[in-house]
Amino acid sequence: MEAARGGRRVVRAVSGDPGLDTYAAEEMLACAAAGVPFEVVPGIASAVGVPAYAGVPLRDAQGADVRFVDARTASDRCWTEVGASDGTVVVSTTLDSVAAAAGELVSAGRKPDTPMTVTVAGTTTRQRTWSATLGTIAQTLKQLKVLPSPDGGRPVIAVVGERSAAAQRDQLAWFESKPLFGWKVLVPRTKEQAASLSDQLRSYGAVPHEVPTIAVEPPRTPQQMERAVKGLVTGRYEWIAFTSVNAVKAVREKFEEYGLDARAFAGIKVAAVGEQTAKALIAFGVKPDLVPSGEQSAAGLLEDWPPYDPVFDPIDRVFLPRADIATETLVAGLIELGWEVDDVTAYRTVRASPPPAETREAIKGGGFDAVLFTSSSTVRNLVGIAGKPHNVTVIACIGPATAKTAEEHGLRVDVMAPEPSVHKLAEALADFGAKRRVAAVEAGDPVTRPSERRPGARRRRSTT
Repeated sequence: MEAARGGRRVVRAVSGDPGLDTYAAEEMLACAAAGVPFEVVPGIASAVGVPAYAGVPLRDAQGADVRFVDARTASDRCWTEVGASDGTVVVSTTLDSVAAAAGELVSAGRKPDTPMTVTVAGTTTRQRTWSATLGTIAQTLKQLKVLPSPDGGRPVIAVVGERSAAAQRDQLAWFESKPLFGWKVLVPRTKEQAASLSDQLRSYGAVPHEVPTIAVEPPRTPQQMERAVKGLVTGRYEWIAFTSVNAVKAVREKFEEYGLDARAFAGIKVAAVGEQTAKALIAFGVKPDLVPSGEQSAAGLLEDWPPYDPVFDPIDRVFLPRADIATETLVAGLIELGWEVDDVTAYRTVRASPPPAETREAIKGGGFDAVLFTSSSTVRNLVGIAGKPHNVTVIACIGPATAKTAEEHGLRVDVMAPEPSVHKLAEALADFGAKRRVAAVEAGDPVTRPSERRPGARRRRSTT
């Protein structure tokens, strides 16, 4: 209230829905009494949200009475009422108190064979759900070595009733059955490049951890780049070819320096080496004229690049802004097709600073479940700045050249992308995780992450 009176906007966040928060009403009354205006934004109560994430519907077409019980404050009368009901009961309690809550329900009249699910860390990537019955929950948690535990005081949501039956939950557990659920995946790329890849990994249930291995810096001699950008405006080029997102960024920054925008590309044909580079161009306001129809690489770009035709092409020159360490494949191929090429260093790539000590220890100690290598340089640079990933970590590579570099550094390659695309690489890792999950379920084993496996139980090299 003091901050609000001082002209600031204040957000008071509560767990779940503010209408169910113990102190929210008291705080709102205090604001009202002090003349401080407030708004209430309804939320989703954890007793409703967690079962939805655990694949446990609270009602169905037949309808049912749903009762919510807070085991910490429930009276004997409350237990008696819900025990006499045949509806769904949602109990908020703690891990080490869930068996006692089950006992209260049985004592109040619920049958011991009534299905029950218990979910801890609901809606997070640490979520775990166990299925049992009121009569077997204590034994189940003990057999699975969930209890006794120093973490027994963690909050859980338990759902009691036929809708929490294990057979039904197996079909509805959409969140925990994601192919990379809870996997901690190392993404060794520059921050800008990692964003879309990390979003894709999150959609598979993974927890991406971005570690920049390459830092991008301006060229040591910027004059060549400045002349080329001026040449774009004066009509010196027929084509400009972008071979990376960083090349787009470098040209865009030069444009902004000169007060130019995407209109400067008018009359110039634009090529992009792949989908990510094309997206960066579109974000700049430029739709590329040429993106490889096949392999997303310099070779793939050359396959679709038209030869120079003096009748139809008024200018025979191509502007190629690229990194200082790029290969000569594209330049040689364009010259062979009859084009003159201005091969310009638009940016330099240097090895990034080492990540924090905690991250380095996780890399070397098996704290990551997988690492995605998107180029040979990411392999060399990661090993150089952070050390070699532990052998329990799943190694995924974007293609044969990257895989070869990984193997030269003593790494076992488990997954390879079917084509050189970061999104295909993420898909391949997800397929690997899904097959691993299915194998564990069919064998009757618990589904674990690679980092939870003993170092001696290693999977042999395979490709996806």
